[in-house]
Amino acid sequence: MITETLSYVIGFTAQILFSSRTLYQWLSSEKQKKVVAPRFFWQLSLLASFLLFIYGYLRNDFAIMLGQSLTYFIYIRNIQLAQQWKKFPVFLRWFLVIFPFLIVLYYYNNNTLDLNKLIFNNDMSDILFALGIISQVLFTSRFIYQWLYSEKKRTSSLPLVFWIISLSGSILILIYGLLRIDPVLILGHIFGIFIYSRNIYLLSLKPC
Repeated sequence: MITETLSYVIGFTAQILFSSRTLYQWLSSEKQKKVVAPRFFWQLSLLASFLLFIYGYLRNDFAIMLGQSLTYFIYIRNIQLAQQWKKFPVFLRWFLVIFPFLIVLYYYNNNTLDLNKLIFNNDMSDILFALGIISQVLFTSRFIYQWLYSEKKRTSSLPLVFWIISLSGSILILIYGLLRIDPVLILGHIFGIFIYSRNIYLLSLKPC
């Protein structure tokens, strides 16, 4: 019961941070009448991603952990592109980079990381598991595209394709969350779908 309560506290905190970064990005875009990528967006993303990774582990949800693993270091790279990474204290930079590896190492050495249990979760069907993986991979691929696009432009930006992938992935994750009865995913992606749609609309009016 304590673990379940803790997992939901961590999960909702992560989604609040994710929603806050999305709200901040949306309001910044509305103010400038174009889609922008504020540096604070990436800082909140990094913190939220770390917390959601922990939530995924506590929930024995491999799909969530996989999704966050794919984007964690992309958030760090965008902070670098925004010229903000070196403003972090040196010890904090090192901590953020190595901490995900330390968690995996800790769990492995203490025999608490059961990959078989995590990947072959008896709490869900194979179809639901596949839906979770596909939705998370699609949703997080937006940041792989965004990262490659930003590297090419040498600046952190959020192009149209990023928002189209975001909307598509978010709809699938919402369906997954409803089937999994996961309030953290449900609340987070209902809000996100509106913002992603709005950004697509803004970009259709005027190229970013």
